[in-house]
Amino acid sequence: MKRLTGLAFLLISLVVSAITHADSAPPSHWQPDIAAFEASDRIHPPAKHGVLFIGSSSIQFWKSLAQDFPGIPVINRGFGGSALPDSTYYADRIVWPYQPKLIVMYAGDNDINDGATAEQVLASFQKFVARAREGVPGVPIVYVSIKPSIARFNLWPSMKAANDKIRDWAATQQGVRFVDIAPVMLNAQGKPRAELFRPDGLHMLPAGYALWIAALKPVLADYGFVTRPAQ
Repeated sequence: MKRLTGLAFLLISLVVSAITHADSAPPSHWQPDIAAFEASDRIHPPAKHGVLFIGSSSIQFWKSLAQDFPGIPVINRGFGGSALPDSTYYADRIVWPYQPKLIVMYAGDNDINDGATAEQVLASFQKFVARAREGVPGVPIVYVSIKPSIARFNLWPSMKAANDKIRDWAATQQGVRFVDIAPVMLNAQGKPRAELFRPDGLHMLPAGYALWIAALKPVLADYGFVTRPAQ
């Protein structure tokens, strides 16, 4: 009986430990992505004190980032499929080295899809803010709201709840800003606008990014980053 009790205690301890360290032990399959960023940095060192865009595939697929914000030193460190804890875990490798003057984050979409609650998404974002500022003290962080998409519209109530919680928390923080892109991505019936998305119904076409650019330009300007006029 004592042996069984001890075994049960060990199993419970392992489960608790796994939950406790969920934000600090992302899947090892991200290692090639992070190593690729570091290899690129060695060949083409990005300018420090710029704007770091970080998060999941909506950032990764933003290939026109530099052209969309001309004259602003931008760095793209999105890795597709990632969740908020992944960016937090790798902050010492894909945030701190750049010493960004501003961070723009899009993440949380995959977290909800993987079963996270709105409260967990908020907690994960709070951990990212704290972790980023360990290496870049006081860095302002802009959170782009989780987008409504065709493929995941069944999850929109949870995503909206997470957005609301992050918006409310950001309003109480110094240097944390919430940018809500959801209203312009919904049609008059409150559904995602089909013309903004690729055939997969999840990732965006240039028309979708155009809305993000319009929403972010004035925010970046508030932090001293102004796009160069078109030639």
